[in-house]
Amino acid sequence: MLEKSIQERIENYKKNEKNHEFLKDLEDLLSKDDEKALYERFYKDLEFGTAGLRGMIGAGTNRMNSYTVAKATQGIANYLIKTFPKLAESRNLKAVIAFDSRNNSAEFAKMASLAFASNEITCYLFSSMRPTPELSFAIRKLKCHTGVVVTASHNPPEYNGYKAYWNDGVQITAPHDNEITKEVLNVKEINLIDEKVAIEKGLLKIIDVAIDEPYIESLLNFITERKAIDSVKDRLKIVYTPLHGVGAKFVEKVLENFNVFTVPEQRDGDGNFPTVEYPNPEDPKALKLAIEYTKKEKADMLMATDPDADRFACGVRNKVGDINLLTGNQIGVLFFDYLCKTKLKDVSSPLIVRSIVSTHMVDEIAKKHGVKVIECLTGFKWICGIAEKEDNIGKNTYIYGFEESFGYNFANGVRDKDGIAASLIFAELTSY
Repeated sequence: MLEKSIQERIENYKKNEKNHEFLKDLEDLLSKDDEKALYERFYKDLEFGTAGLRGMIGAGTNRMNSYTVAKATQGIANYLIKTFPKLAESRNLKAVIAFDSRNNSAEFAKMASLAFASNEITCYLFSSMRPTPELSFAIRKLKCHTGVVVTASHNPPEYNGYKAYWNDGVQITAPHDNEITKEVLNVKEINLIDEKVAIEKGLLKIIDVAIDEPYIESLLNFITERKAIDSVKDRLKIVYTPLHGVGAKFVEKVLENFNVFTVPEQRDGDGNFPTVEYPNPEDPKALKLAIEYTKKEKADMLMATDPDADRFACGVRNKVGDINLLTGNQIGVLFFDYLCKTKLKDVSSPLIVRSIVSTHMVDEIAKKHGVKVIECLTGFKWICGIAEKEDNIGKNTYIYGFEESFGYNFANGVRDKDGIAASLIFAELTSY
């Protein structure tokens, strides 16, 4: 017999869950009288932490589903209204939402958009999957007060997640993270508006090309060594895999001047990740198919991005024809050395930021080129938080941030790791 508190949580969930598949999932568990599974799914709320939500997809307060997404969004909306009361009163609060290829991502994004709109917060929503770095770019471009991307990054297929960002395009940090968590825990009522009504009132707006074009332009404008690219673009052959994620459309676009072969079995977004056990480009097993194609196509190198295209991995052909996969630190050092050689002209007081667990080799390169290095805690919310702070102060000019877990950020308007930018700049680097 389930304890009374669990039964009450189940009844409350049933009243608030809008997705029939999750309700059916719950009914199946109830019909089987699976007390162990029911307890595990309902004994607590899925924790809203400093990175937002992340958990297994399914019915329950301790799962990723439409209810937990709506509740988290309501908590963020409540915090925005308290933090910016004048903007809330004049209905000038804005949010933007993106989502990746994972199962239920599109629905969770729609649910979040309707929760924002029901609180009279204008919500911009992409109509199809987009990379996480583009979400960060969109927040800054649209001058939004918050942003959300529905993704579980490189977790297994049974997971999904929800990452929240502040108005600077950086993932939420103190004091906002703790205060938003409190608001999410204290949500008593979730407001939801009808989609048609939200559109008619101008509270839900679809954005695609309006952000796609300036985002891609910001990447292409970062490129300076066009002569080097032109000299090798017909000879340099690249095999690329998005690992069933969002990357193909964007990597193929920014690398259109290169000879690129995309792994066909992994090109389209698929939340079941049918060809890989674990869609993490840090894991050589995930790159098995790409390595096979790199050898078959006699390509010079392979590139990979994770499902939401914020991480970047690569490998290069050696003299005997095998593919050497580079470590995150090796890639990070190559990027920094290249930036120092080609991108520091007219840059005053250049600065890079690296995480505490990343290689100190960049410190030696920095000394040679007169670049300041700041060390920080692991995570791009810290790396890009420092970048934002330093740019606002104006004393140093941020040019680059990285961490050994295949995360790289460049000064092109994104405040998170960016696998799309990394793909283009590594192709430029290789050409050079």
